[in-house]
Amino acid sequence: MFDLDGVLVDSEPVWEEVRRAFVAEHGGAWQPDTQSRLMGMSTAEWAAYLHSLGVRMEPGEIAKGVVERMAARYRDEMPLMPGAVAAVRRLSAQATLGLASSSPRTLIDVVLDAAGLAECFAATVSTEEVARGKPAPDGYLEAARRMGVDPGDCVAVEDSSNGLRSAYAAGMRVIAVPHPRYPPAPDALDLAWQVLPGLDALDADALS
Repeated sequence: MFDLDGVLVDSEPVWEEVRRAFVAEHGGAWQPDTQSRLMGMSTAEWAAYLHSLGVRMEPGEIAKGVVERMAARYRDEMPLMPGAVAAVRRLSAQATLGLASSSPRTLIDVVLDAAGLAECFAATVSTEEVARGKPAPDGYLEAARRMGVDPGDCVAVEDSSNGLRSAYAAGMRVIAVPHPRYPPAPDALDLAWQVLPGLDALDADALS
C-alpha cells in the first residue's frame, strides 16, 4: 500500500505554498503548526481547518479553489519523488499494489496518469471517499477491502506522522520513507517496521 503525497510525488511543498497563499489572500492567518496539522487530513477536514484560520469563504469553496490551483501546478510540472516510478513498477511485478491518499480523487488520477502508473494499482482510495482522513485508518482499511485482502497481510509505505499512524492503526506493517523537509514526529516514526532512506531501497527484500 502506497501513500501518494510525500512518497510518490513531492507535493507537500506545493500544498504548503498553495494553501499558505490561499489563506493569506482570503483573510486567514497561517499558524506555525498549520502545515503539520494539515498533512493527512481529508479534503473536507483541511478545508474546514483553513476556514477556522479566518479564510472568508465556505469550506466547499476553499476546497474547490485550492484543488484547482494544485491541478494547475501539476499540469505545469509533476514533482515526482526520486525513484518513485521505478519503485512502483518494480514492486508491481512482485506484489499486488494499492494506494491510500489524502489527496482528492481528481489529483490522484492526474498524478498516476501523468506518471504512467495507473495500471500498476489494483485499488486506489482517496480519504474523500471514507468517513475520516489520516491518522484514522479508514483509507487504508478501505483500500484493503477493495483489494479483497486482510490489512494484516499488507505493508504500507508512508512518510508523514499522520500517515504512519493511519497505516499502523489499520493493522499494517509500515515502512517509513521520511521526507527530508517534513520529517515525522519521533513517536510516529517509532511505529515503523522499517525506516528506509529513499524509494531506491524499496524492493522485495525490504518487504520480506
